[in-house]
Formats: sequence, structure tokens, C-alpha cells
Amino acid sequence: MSSSITSRAYGRMPDGRAVTEYTLDNGRGLSLSAINLGGIVTALRVPDRHGQAANIVLGLPSLAEYLKPHPHFGTIVGRFANRIAAGRFTLDGVARQLVLNDGPNSLHGGAKGFGTRFWDIVPLTAQEAGGDIAIELRYTSPDGEEGYPGELRATVRYTLSATANTWRIDYSALADRPTVLNLSHHDYFNLAGNAGGSVMDHRLTLPASRYCPVDATLIPTGLADVAGTPFDFRAGTLIGERIRQGHEQLLLAHGYDHNWMLDRSPAHQGLALAARLAHEASGRVMEVHTSEPGVQFYSGNFLDGTLLGSGGASLRQGDGLCLETQHFPDSPNRPDFPSTVLRPPEVFRSATEHRFGIG
Repeated sequence: MSSSITSRAYGRMPDGRAVTEYTLDNGRGLSLSAINLGGIVTALRVPDRHGQAANIVLGLPSLAEYLKPHPHFGTIVGRFANRIAAGRFTLDGVARQLVLNDGPNSLHGGAKGFGTRFWDIVPLTAQEAGGDIAIELRYTSPDGEEGYPGELRATVRYTLSATANTWRIDYSALADRPTVLNLSHHDYFNLAGNAGGSVMDHRLTLPASRYCPVDATLIPTGLADVAGTPFDFRAGTLIGERIRQGHEQLLLAHGYDHNWMLDRSPAHQGLALAARLAHEASGRVMEVHTSEPGVQFYSGNFLDGTLLGSGGASLRQGDGLCLETQHFPDSPNRPDFPSTVLRPPEVFRSATEHRFGIG
């Protein structure tokens, strides 16, 4: 089967703009569907050990449901992925107040972050995509949006390899004045696919010796060693094996909702392994490689059964997990963390690959 990009009407935004769902198929069993709203990935179909493809990301059944508040299913998150304490930071001596949408903090860009915005989508030719299959998503965030300074022109490219079952995300952005920026993607993975159920039987590996403990509002308090704690995933470990231990950090977050600092040399250029996720029953394996210094592992703690997924089942705690490649939470207030300041004419660039195989 040859690779292809197809599209279908998906509905309309409240202002009348047409939403289109684009489906990329690499002809090798991997396909991805995405819509203009939030760049949301509505489906990601991956083959199991028998060659049977199934959707491995959680989603909602219609545009109407995606337009309602939801826990960032499949969205591009920005301007700032993760949390900023009290929604405040100071840049070049000027104090900034962001929109608060997570208790006392700002989360994933605020109440109307990038996951709620309309992105223009352009299918690319094979030549433009280097022989692969790709779409390009574009959004211009105006100065002051959700409290962030500067106009920001963001471009995100979703690419499926024509030669391997790999989904790559390339982010780029340019601001007209200094700002802070931390872009990521918020997919809820469940490698069991359409079979659904809990991800507690997934085996996770994180090549990280340190993680960020958090306070009661999930703001990092610094860095700590993972050794001797339930946060040590350097050897592959079933997610359910230690999640109910009485560790203070697990109690604060109701499970895992923390940033891990990847063990990568500062001199290392390009992509490095951030996570490996394996599901024995289906045989599916996903490796996440990134240019980012950290990954937020979130075990779906706040899924409470009130939402119905695209397959019709109630979405409950632990039915999906997120592996958000990123800079660290609250970085604008932490000079000891890698900087998230973007100054013109610098171009922000980041890349993450999801490499699928059989274990």
C-alpha cells in the first residue's frame, strides 16, 4: 500500500471556520489523524505483533466534545507547557501575570492555550517532506495572549516516515520581542489500542537519574535523585508496580505527574532517548527520542470517568499516560533550570520522534 494524505470535514468552530481532519498513512501500518483545533491528534493507529493496527491514543468522539473543557487530549500545548507558579514571572525587569487555570498556577499556556486555538494546516508534498508524509500547522499568537509578551509565530510539523513506523514532531517559533516558550504535545497513550483498559501493565523506561519533586500545587521544588524511590525507571518497570506506594510525592500528585531530567550530556546534539514504553500483550513498543532536556510522565491521575472516549468507553484514572518532552516546569522562575527565554531574532526549534516497533 502506498502512502497518502486524505481529509474530511470535521465540523465548524463557533465563529464558523471549517475544521478539517487530515489523515496521514505511511503505507506500513502507521496512520495519524489531526484537526485544526489545537492541532489535536484524534487518532494514532499502530500495528501490533500480528500486524493489526489499532488507535493507541485517547480522544473524544466529536468536535463538539473537543470544544468543551477537557484534559488536553492530543493537543499542542503552549505557549508554556506545564506549570508556572502563581502564573507570574519577571523578564528583563518587567513582571508578567498570566491567566490562572490550575488552582493558583498557570498550566499549559492558560485557559485558552495553544490547544484551544485554530491552527492552519497545510499538507506538504513528498518533495517538501523529504520523501515522507507530512502536514504543517501554523498559528500566530498575538502580543499579550494569556498574559505572554510578544507576538509569536509558531509552526509545528507532523511527519510520518515513509520507511519506518515513526511519527516526528518538529516545532519552530519566532517572536517579535523577548518572551518565554515551552512547547510540547499532550497525547494520552495506551498501547493496548482499541482494547483499552488501564496502562498499569505497561513497562516504562526513563533514562533519568534525577526528577523534580513538587509541592502541594505540583510546582517543582528542585531536583532529587531517583535512586531508591518509586521514581527510578532507569530499568524498565511496570507502571502499576509502585504507583500505590505511600511515597509523599505519589500522594501529592495522586500518582505520577513529574518532570524527569534526562541523562544526556550537555554536548550531545540531536535527539536522545527520553522514554521507552512496552505493552507485552499486544507486543507494541514505543520509543520517544527528543532534543528536549526533560520529559513529564503523567499517569492519567485526574481522569475521573466523566468523559466518554472516541471508542465509547468511560475514561477512568490510569486509562492513558502522557510522556511530554519539554523544558522543566516553572523554568521562568528557576534560573537553575535550563532557560526557556526566546529572544529575537533567535528561532526556537525542538523535535521529538515516536518510534514504534514490536517487542
